[in-house]
Amino acid sequence: MAPVKVFGSARFTNVARVLVCLEEVGVAYEVVDIDFPAKEHKKPEHLARNPFGVIPAFQDGELMLFESRAIAKYILRKYRTDEVDMLREGNLQEAAMVDVWTEVEAHQYNKVLAPIVMECIIYPTAYGIPTNQKVVDESVEKLKKVLEVYEARLSEHEYLAGNFISSADLSHFPFTCRFMETPYASLFDSFPSVKAWWEKLMLRPSMKKISTNLHPKMV
Repeated sequence: MAPVKVFGSARFTNVARVLVCLEEVGVAYEVVDIDFPAKEHKKPEHLARNPFGVIPAFQDGELMLFESRAIAKYILRKYRTDEVDMLREGNLQEAAMVDVWTEVEAHQYNKVLAPIVMECIIYPTAYGIPTNQKVVDESVEKLKKVLEVYEARLSEHEYLAGNFISSADLSHFPFTCRFMETPYASLFDSFPSVKAWWEKLMLRPSMKKISTNLHPKMV
């Protein structure tokens, strides 16, 4: 069987979200690089894969998908085993908590953490745009509030959805990994349960492998 294809670059956070799931389930895959400087992501060939002209896109046989969180769910659903069950769909309550914390990552956590990464790393290094410190300061304050909620949750549960690792935890990997390169990484020291959760995640072989591909000049 031909390996699935991920269109993008392993250096990009949203691509890394997909790759870490593929590594977790142990499925062969091919990364098809999309040249951003050459604007390949805006060319008709890629727009046929992802009509919004962004990455990643994902191909499994005749099926083409886009949106990294949806791709991640597809991968974890298709290749689910008794040993690797990141969606917990056999248990309605556990699956609901996975969904809740996946939504929290997308709409609360990432919303305030990503601007810090963009302003401190991406804009200055990739585009030569100076850091907007006002945006960073405001985002840091918002992130503190979000981490207070995470601290309360993780002080009672080993992982976000419960005492089991899930796709909700995996989804936090790429931007948190980049955040740890910023001058604000020490913020996690004020939230010991959050810090312990993150350190445990980074011990996973999948995250160790994919984190080496993330590049400071790329999103």
